[in-house]
Amino acid sequence: MKRLLLLAAFAAAQAPAADWNIPTLFAELARARPERAAFVEKKYISILDRPVESSGELAFTPPDRMEKVTLKPKPERVTVDRETVTLERNGKRQSLRLRENPAVAVLVESVRGTLAGDLAALSRTYSIALAGDRAAWRITLRPLDPSLGTLVERVEVAGAQARVGIVEIFQADGDRSVMALSPLAR
Repeated sequence: MKRLLLLAAFAAAQAPAADWNIPTLFAELARARPERAAFVEKKYISILDRPVESSGELAFTPPDRMEKVTLKPKPERVTVDRETVTLERNGKRQSLRLRENPAVAVLVESVRGTLAGDLAALSRTYSIALAGDRAAWRITLRPLDPSLGTLVERVEVAGAQARVGIVEIFQADGDRSVMALSPLAR
């Protein structure tokens, strides 16, 4: 009996509070003011001995504009505006449509949909699981489309309150990236 009570207490401690659930989190994210954030991203690629690190600034303008400006190791700008992704690097500019590139779209929408608090959009592409509480939460996004699951196993986004702090992408081939975000002064 004592063991059963301990297991029940542990399960209750691991479960989100009744007033803390996926719709509540996404409502808070949707109400949050847009921010600029510094990022440090590490990409763990199986053929490399150590992670590839980059850093710069990420800006999000609700509902659907996101800009990632990499400053180190090499300057690069990726702008997502509605359905178009534009990459600027080495004085060259390339654009693509998300609808024509599902592998890119699944990654873009995981970040953009979370920052926008757009639960409906994310639910069309992912199953969503929540762990933790307001002070330290983590959502796990898994692609619903099996063909996308061959590219991205899952995306984990962690944060506190209505602020995203970590975006971790686990690719189906075992590679992964971890992007840490920290707010910039206004």
